[in-house]
Amino acid sequence: MLSTIPKVEQLTCRIVRVLGCNPGPMTLQGTNTYLVGTGPKRMLIDTGNPDVPEYIENLKECLNDKNVSIEAVVLTHWHHDHVGGIKDLFKNKLISLDTPLYKFPLRVDEKPNNNELKYSYLKDMQVLQTEGATMKVIFSPGHTKDHIALLMEEDNAIFSGDCVLGEGTAVFEDLHDYMKSLQLLVDLKPGRVYPGHGKVVNEPVEFIQYYIKHRNEREEQIVACLKECHPIPVESMEIVKRVYKDVPVVLHLPANTNVNNHLNKMKKEGRVTEENGKWILSKL
Repeated sequence: MLSTIPKVEQLTCRIVRVLGCNPGPMTLQGTNTYLVGTGPKRMLIDTGNPDVPEYIENLKECLNDKNVSIEAVVLTHWHHDHVGGIKDLFKNKLISLDTPLYKFPLRVDEKPNNNELKYSYLKDMQVLQTEGATMKVIFSPGHTKDHIALLMEEDNAIFSGDCVLGEGTAVFEDLHDYMKSLQLLVDLKPGRVYPGHGKVVNEPVEFIQYYIKHRNEREEQIVACLKECHPIPVESMEIVKRVYKDVPVVLHLPANTNVNNHLNKMKKEGRVTEENGKWILSKL
């Protein structure tokens, strides 16, 4: 059972979390967006889904209560539950045409969902500053090709986007890159992690090491399944049904994506072979 997350919560003197009000199997309680800084102008990390009036109203009320405005938006990656709210921020005059929308580049023709706006592209290790907060961009691909985390120097805290969730485990596009990004975050030795979904992680080094261990264990389960089936090749979804048998069927499709990422990683390593969409161990 997921923990309860308030719709608006002052987490520290420089961080307010505003929940995206878009709960679901992949978004958990909803997307966590964060208002960061201590001055009259602050940065907003991520924007939630498009067309969620409750989120916009909560954010607007928070800004009014604190008598602050948004001076820049920082986006951890391209997924719609993180960039989707941009057009609603603009429509409700919470940002303007002059408000920077900071993001790591995904492709050259990438545009926000409001044609009047455009992205300002970030670089790895770039520093973003607002009154009361200094954040360093940490390029952390794997969940997506353009994923970043943000290291806030004042508190030695990381805004992890979807690289690390507060509950459960994350999906990813490229397992090789994802594992490297997890280790990168461990090596930073953060004191706290503010995830894109789920509760705040107060012991992040141990938590992220669990992520790494979990992925390694999952790979061992996939290998064991392939050994059981050998020499008959099997489809990835058959592996999902065996390995994720205790997981709700509604999550089997994203689980299948994870399994395929593991299989493709092992294919690069020469450990498995693909034959007409079916997989077999290269050698026992």
